[in-house]
Amino acid sequence: MHIVVVSVNHKTADVSLREKLAFSESSIQQALSALINQKSILEGVIFSTCNRTEIYAVTDQVHTGRYYVKSFLAEWFDVDIETVKSITDVKVGNEAINHLFKVITGLDSIVLGETQILGQIRDSFLLAQSEGTTGTIFNKLFKDAITLAKRAHAETDISSKAVSVSYAAVELSKKILGNLEDRKILIIGAGEMAELALQNLMGTGATDITVINRTAEKAQTLAERYGGSQKSMQELQCALIESDIVISSTSAKDFIITKPMMQDIMQLRKNKSIVLIDIAVPRDIDPEVNELDLVFNYDVDDLKGLVDANLAERERAAQVIYTMIDEQVIAFIEWINMLGVVPVITALREKALRIQETTMESIDRKMPNLTDRERKVISKHMKSIINQMLKDPISQAKEISGSKNREKELQFFQDIFNITNEVESVQKNEPIVHRSESSFVFSPKQ
Repeated sequence: MHIVVVSVNHKTADVSLREKLAFSESSIQQALSALINQKSILEGVIFSTCNRTEIYAVTDQVHTGRYYVKSFLAEWFDVDIETVKSITDVKVGNEAINHLFKVITGLDSIVLGETQILGQIRDSFLLAQSEGTTGTIFNKLFKDAITLAKRAHAETDISSKAVSVSYAAVELSKKILGNLEDRKILIIGAGEMAELALQNLMGTGATDITVINRTAEKAQTLAERYGGSQKSMQELQCALIESDIVISSTSAKDFIITKPMMQDIMQLRKNKSIVLIDIAVPRDIDPEVNELDLVFNYDVDDLKGLVDANLAERERAAQVIYTMIDEQVIAFIEWINMLGVVPVITALREKALRIQETTMESIDRKMPNLTDRERKVISKHMKSIINQMLKDPISQAKEISGSKNREKELQFFQDIFNITNEVESVQKNEPIVHRSESSFVFSPKQ
């Protein structure tokens, strides 16, 4: 079995091409069904966001698996197969596992260390699991990945430092004023930066948000999208009187907030402090407002210093997470290798226990007057002998799991102990004896 990931992301394609291969939320269930019916695909998970579309697959052959995943993308989106090949990145085996771990921990994101992607991948996996397109391999791999990402965020500062100007503006507001849930917030502008600031504010629990823009329709649309209210530019001064935090990001050529304006506003505010954050270039807020008491004004350069320092912190945290990923990849590969060994170990134990049972039956026939206690003592010591005899062979079988020639060596192991039939029964999930004994069986679509 082989793990393959075919990825379209911000590194392989621009947004116009990524849009062509983006699954809508409503289509993924149907797409999963179509994917798992492709030749060579045994398990599948589809993950799709605005920045990446990735298909994870367990395949019986590497080359055919890669081909049919790409063909599936081309057919599903009605895109030329050569286009799909040119904008996809394919990773196999250890590299595919490593890729998943990097993506889910935020190390492969546009914003280093973002946390949102963890929830998105978890939801994608749970959907695939509910649709029956995951099995032994992916149930283990994705659960390990989710656990790793949670650990990475808990044990490092990878996601605790702002690394975008809009996010830094919100984080700075929190540092100055604390909880933002009860604060009145004014957003001036309705472009991309303003919307990003709004998104980050919503994440803090802020609810009292007003949007002002020169084009009232844009302000109304943005405000409605995030449950805020809208005012006209003519109402700016009234809004400033009421607000605790102002984040401004317009394309105006001149200052829209001046020192004289703020002098009048501060008198009407009865000297209540206000935080002004100017993320516009050129600036929206006259820097001379810094001369006024209780006016805390910050511009892009102030935020950039914070972002640069925080990015350096995130990069240091990323190095720690890379080490975690390396360890987790090794652990998962060891688990994968053990899948082929477990039926052999189970079969060996079953054969030994069957011999023990047969021997006990013979003893019972030849010594029918044994007491229950005597019988238990004999049985216990026989099992002890078996366990001691099996200890070294089982240890050797586990060692074989890491060998490059493990298939050949495992077959040799089976031949020595004459357990090939027993191994086949375990792999088919058939009982070898009447006793119920736990065993691990690879069943890709169960």
